[in-house]
Amino acid sequence: MSPTTIDLTSEVAIYGNSLPDSAGPAASELLWRAAESNQVGEYLTGCWAAIQDVVRSGFLGVVAARGGEWSALGATGKPRPLPTELLADALDREGEAASGNWFAAPLAPKVASSELLVAWSEPPLSSDARQTLAGLALVLGRGLSAVRLRQAHAARIRRLEAILTIAAQWNQTLEMESLLTQMAQASTRLLEADRASIFLWDKANKMLVGRPALGVENNELRIPDNAGIVGQVVQTGEPRRVDRQRNQEQINRQVDKRLGYHTETLLCVPLCGADGEVFGAFEVINKLSGKNFSEDDQDALTELASHAAVALENAQERTRLVQTRRQMSEQAAQGVQLIGESPAIEALRSTIRRVAATDLAVLILGENGTGKEVVSRSIHYLGPRRDEPFIAVNCAAITETLLESELFGHEKGAFTGAEDSRPGKFELASGGTLFLDEIGDMSPSGQAKMLRVLEEKVVVRVGGATPIHTDARVIAATNQNLADLVRQKKFRQDLFFRLCVVTLELPPLRERPEDILPLAEHFLREFCARQRKKPPTFSADAKRRLQQHFWPGNVRELRNLVERLAYLFAGETIQVQDLGIIMAPQDESAAWVAGEYPLAEATVLFQSEYIKKAIARCKGNMSDAAEKLGLHRSNLYRKMRQLGMKVEE
Repeated sequence: MSPTTIDLTSEVAIYGNSLPDSAGPAASELLWRAAESNQVGEYLTGCWAAIQDVVRSGFLGVVAARGGEWSALGATGKPRPLPTELLADALDREGEAASGNWFAAPLAPKVASSELLVAWSEPPLSSDARQTLAGLALVLGRGLSAVRLRQAHAARIRRLEAILTIAAQWNQTLEMESLLTQMAQASTRLLEADRASIFLWDKANKMLVGRPALGVENNELRIPDNAGIVGQVVQTGEPRRVDRQRNQEQINRQVDKRLGYHTETLLCVPLCGADGEVFGAFEVINKLSGKNFSEDDQDALTELASHAAVALENAQERTRLVQTRRQMSEQAAQGVQLIGESPAIEALRSTIRRVAATDLAVLILGENGTGKEVVSRSIHYLGPRRDEPFIAVNCAAITETLLESELFGHEKGAFTGAEDSRPGKFELASGGTLFLDEIGDMSPSGQAKMLRVLEEKVVVRVGGATPIHTDARVIAATNQNLADLVRQKKFRQDLFFRLCVVTLELPPLRERPEDILPLAEHFLREFCARQRKKPPTFSADAKRRLQQHFWPGNVRELRNLVERLAYLFAGETIQVQDLGIIMAPQDESAAWVAGEYPLAEATVLFQSEYIKKAIARCKGNMSDAAEKLGLHRSNLYRKMRQLGMKVEE
């Protein structure tokens, strides 16, 4: 039964008392006021009139023994010196006591309570009046219990609301140092303490690391994990409390000496993870009021510690993820290297360093295999976006019907096969870099949508209507002459100017022969390291042959050649014949480049190679190829026949 609705008859029966009928209304009044009051003083003030209506008295009060002294919780009438001997007698007897004009009755007999209802009356109270007052004292005691319980509940609710507010702020803090400081500050405010520290358990080193620690270098205190109260808490997983009168010997005075501080009262509770394992402790020191920390304080700090543990674990997990992500970025950045010592590569490195620090759009031009994606990754990893995603898209490898979905995403049911919503590359690369390779092969409709996204920084998924912001930096690349495509109306002029804010042109490998050997040796070391084998060396003739080769496939061709050698070659020195097996299809090109043919034959080879490249760049369109070569279409066919080239009209 609730204390505010206690049945009077059963309460009186418990203590062997009975109330006359005239006391019934007063008892009901006391219980009614108990149900309505929120403060002890307010409750007692409202009760005096009801009691005095039944028992006439010149002085009424509720007194309690605290620390060997008597004090009044509330009183009415003329103040008088309290009869301490009579009060002590009533407590000892756990029943009513009378002496002269004084009368005292316990509010809760047979319970560990030191509270009495005391009255002074002239003339002294009659036997019936004393019996009535003793019964009303029981009712008053139950009423006080109900009010105090309501007070405790209200205080707990306020404290929990404060804890939830604090916890919400903690969960928005992602940096560990800031979080620990916020926790210490919040706990000192909530528990009215002078200082607070959070100790994290470094089990590997058997140390407790406390932060913040005022007066200590780096604001960090390190102590053995079996020292003092905090050591007991993490070892046992149980809270510990040090009062002014108890457990003072358990305080680690060496820490006090080190901090220049004196600990008088202390409360410490464990920090437990989601798996229940202790990983630290939460400590508050010295109650500002000078009192001891209470059971309510311990409950509050325990509640606070449970929220702190969640926030700390989240922050630690985020820190681990950030560190892992940063390590992965650093490893990826180390794997992206521009190898070479030629002036062209040195100038390219310098430009990349300057461009990387900006958000400018970059257009990379160069033949297939010259390393356009390597350059784009270098720009990404040298810039402030290095910890964000790098997404590469080959526009030539995606059909026109799927390009829009691939880049901008789609909603569920947008088209046949769209069973789920899916973000596009622009969304995935937001905050990072989107590399669009072979941009010259993008369809006209794709170009129009691309331009809108680049200008507005907003994408709309296929089948959707919600604008989605994207902050992706765009780097485009092509092996085609975009300026020619613009003139031929095959590429949008406005998109061309939007993409080529900065243009980087990569020279083919044949134009920088001094980079061939450093590249070959770099690739050889890389592939052999993966197999955990010692890399072979190139003979002088093999090096000379590598430098003489035309390298129509550029760096990609060289890389593939060296990869095959790394996996298939079993000797210690790579000779010319080892290269010749792989390079046989290109021997003629290498020979005329190296000056091994007479001039007339070399001229024929050069013209044949040049015409082949022109036709390839125009994707087999002979009219376009003839125009680029400055010939009429029929003259181009005639020239090809003269050179012995296969002609398909």
